[in-house]
Order: sequence, then structure tokens, then C-alpha cells
Amino acid sequence: MQPFFKKNKLIMEATDNQARLEIYNTLTKKKEHFEPLTPPHVGLYVCGPTVYGEPHLGHARPAVTFDLVFRYLQHIGYKVRYVRNITDVGHLEQDADSGEDKIAKKARLEQLEPMEVAQYYMDSYHRAMDALNVKRPSIEPRASGHIIEQINMVQRILDAGFAYVSEGSVYFDVAKFDKEFGYGKLSGRKLDELLANTRTLDGQEEKRNPADFALWKKAAPEHIMRWPSPWSDGFPGWHIECTAMSTKYLGERFDIHGGGMDLLFPHHESEVCQSTVANGMESVKYWMHNNMITINGQKMGKSLGNFITLNEFFSGKHDLLEQAYSPMTIRFFVLQAHYRGTLDFSNEALQAAEKGMRKLYAAAALLPKLKAGDHSDADIAAWVQRCYDAMNDDLNTPNLIAELFEASRIINSVRDGKLALTAADLDLLTRYFQTFFYDILGMKEEADSGSSQYTDALMSLIIDIRKDAKANKNWAVADLIRDKLTEMGITLKDTKEGTTYELN
Repeated sequence: MQPFFKKNKLIMEATDNQARLEIYNTLTKKKEHFEPLTPPHVGLYVCGPTVYGEPHLGHARPAVTFDLVFRYLQHIGYKVRYVRNITDVGHLEQDADSGEDKIAKKARLEQLEPMEVAQYYMDSYHRAMDALNVKRPSIEPRASGHIIEQINMVQRILDAGFAYVSEGSVYFDVAKFDKEFGYGKLSGRKLDELLANTRTLDGQEEKRNPADFALWKKAAPEHIMRWPSPWSDGFPGWHIECTAMSTKYLGERFDIHGGGMDLLFPHHESEVCQSTVANGMESVKYWMHNNMITINGQKMGKSLGNFITLNEFFSGKHDLLEQAYSPMTIRFFVLQAHYRGTLDFSNEALQAAEKGMRKLYAAAALLPKLKAGDHSDADIAAWVQRCYDAMNDDLNTPNLIAELFEASRIINSVRDGKLALTAADLDLLTRYFQTFFYDILGMKEEADSGSSQYTDALMSLIIDIRKDAKANKNWAVADLIRDKLTEMGITLKDTKEGTTYELN
């Protein structure tokens, strides 16, 4: 099967790869053929940030992961509505049902209005995502702008008999849900085990059951963020916002709900409970979760105090960093691991990612300079198909990147005269190298990420000096230049067309 040479090749490729795409569904614990509910439309909802601090590396992973999902689904012909929320209210410390709102606490400490805090850090998040070349979602709803929808959903759950009011707060009755529908389908947690391992915390006496979670919280007198409701002046629970906003914009049943593995329980498990009762069905067909970024084996996060902000990565100003890392280095670092695998931070890993990324940029820059031959020594159509096979296998970016390195080898070999490609194959390689590297993986040229224009100019000068040394039979200087560059990780290539360089 070679769809690449058909007259209607774009349609053929889209249809072919739609039929082959498989994704891992956390709900069923297996890879499944992706079949949207109403093709060619796809509804994608992803849990966004709680905006009370600077975005860090842990925020980069879900953003890049689901940007990849968004890009690839669009590439193979789907019309995607991507909804990613902003949590700007009701998210309590330690994600519990008691304590202080994270944004309100930040506002109190900095003597600002809570919405000033939310706006400031939302803007910071957007700047960081733009730097990482993460596409903006189709819709980016804020929790504070959907209080009415959340109140209405809480009322529907109450009317269905799966919630109760206690001292002005509303709690979901997990025991009743477990009896009728079975609790823990998504996370695998069993209610009996949860109860056996849960201690009663201060401020939770209002609950019938320690496993019950808040749908609406009555605000204490000192609580700044509050809204009127039938039950009290208060604020919504954390879990209800995503259920309300996802179904408002994507319908009562939609295709994909994504987020970090750390949200699987209790957040996403609670969403399953809420949608099942409020809408009469489980809303999500496919649940997708990216794994964590760790430092020394421990999850990176603001609550643990072990995070490095993205701005610190970009500037290099952090005690754990040996250098600054460009936004594209961070993006490539994230994509080098499969989204469901853990990714451990280290300077060595980031430096290796940077080195590999530069090789691919160098290969991309070489492509338009290559000369076509009268035959091909490499099967480029098969290479294209392997790239699609990698993406269709649960978005396997490590395999795709391996194929891009294979393409880089071919490109360098054609430049060196060791391999030949026909004009048609050279065009195919150019088109799909750019498609997979730039359009799907989302890499972009960075104006100052290493100042490639200055690097090229300096290397051109060094190569000219070496050329003059060789012309004057000053072999010692010519060899010294070559050897010193090799020590720096730069290989010179002497060909009939002249000398070029390659970053190792």
C-alpha cells in the first residue's frame, strides 16, 4: 500500500491513517482503534493549569503532549475542537475539600485581587506555551466564567439523589454511586480500600463518608472568592468545573479527555461519577494520560517545592541548571520519551536532547541544497510509511524521532555522495521530513536558540582559513583546526563541492 503517489494523495493519506490510528485508553487499559463519535469531528478536552504560580516543566509535558494529539488529528483530516480550561477558582490546597483557595492565598500574600493573580499567571502561562510552540486551543474557558453551569450541574446531581447538602456545602455520595454504578472504573481504586486507608481530617465532619467529595463549598467569612447559590454563598468544588465546561462545549458525550497521570485520581475519577449522574452517561469515550516529569524520581510540582520554572530553563538561572535551554530543546526533550512513560530531568538528558535536535535542524537545512541523481539508493516511500506507523501506534514519538535520525543519515550520505536519490524521492523526503519535524512534532526555527546564522558565518570563516592553510601546504594548521573542531563535537566533511560541517 503506497498512498503517497495517488492523484488525491492528501485525501488518501488522511483516510488511510484515520483507519490505522490507535490510542491507549486509560478507561479500558488497552490500545484501541480511534473512532470518533461523529467523524470527521473530534472533541478534545484537556485539563489546563491552576493559575497561581509561574509555569514549570511539569506544565510543559501535558501541553506538548496534547498539542501533539491536536496537530496529528488535524493532519490526518479530522476537524478538532480542542478545549483546555483555566482553573482560576475553587482549587484548594492539597486538592482537599478544606483549606484555603490557592489563588486566594496568593492574592492575600501579595495584597492583590484574586483575579489579578489569575490574570498575571495566565498571561505568563500563555507566553511560555507560545515559546514552546504549543497551539492555542479552540476554546479556553475559565472556571470563574462558568459558575452558573456548575451550579446547574450540582442541582442535577442533587435531583438525581447522588448528592446531599450539609451545612451549606454539597457533597457527592460516593457510596451510593458505588452501589449503583461501581466506583473506580477509571483509576482502579476500590471504595472499600479507600475507606480502609483514609483517616478523617479536620473540617471533614460535614461528610457522611470520607471518600465523598465537594460539589459546592460554603465560603468561610474570610474567603474572598464566593458566589450566591441555592445552598450558600460559596464556590464550586474542583472536580465539577471540568465536567461542566467539557460538556458545555463538546456535548454530553465527547471523544477524548486528556490530562496528567496525577489527575487520574481523584479528579478524573470524580468527573466520571459526576457526568454519569448529571448527564445519564459517561461523557468520555477515550481517556488519555501523560506520565509525570520527575526530579530524582520524585514528581515535579509546585506543591512539592521541587519545580523549575520554564523561564528559569530558558534563562539558565536555577541552581540545578548547568546552562540555559531553549524552548525547542525543552519541547524536543519532552517528545523524545513516549507520553505514557516517565521522564526524569537531568542536565545530561537535556544536553543530549539539544544535541540530537541540532542534528535534525542541520539535516533540514541541507535538504534544499541536495542534488538529485538518476536512481535512488533508499526507499523513501517506505520511510514515510514507517513515520506514519510510529504516530499511528499511540503517538510513538520516540520511534518517529528515530526515523527522523535515519532520514538525517540518508541526507548526509546524499550530500557526501555515498547515496543517490531521484528528484521525486528527494521531493518526497523533503516534504515529509518537514511535515513530521515541523508540522506534527511542532518544532520551529529559533532566532536566537544558538544563533545558527552566526554559527554558520563563523564556521564558514574557519573553513576558509583551513582551505587557505591547505592551499599553502600548511598541513599542521589544517589538521589542528580539524582536530580541535572534532574535540568540540564538530565534524568537517571534505567533498568535491567543498567542505561542510556537521554537529555530532
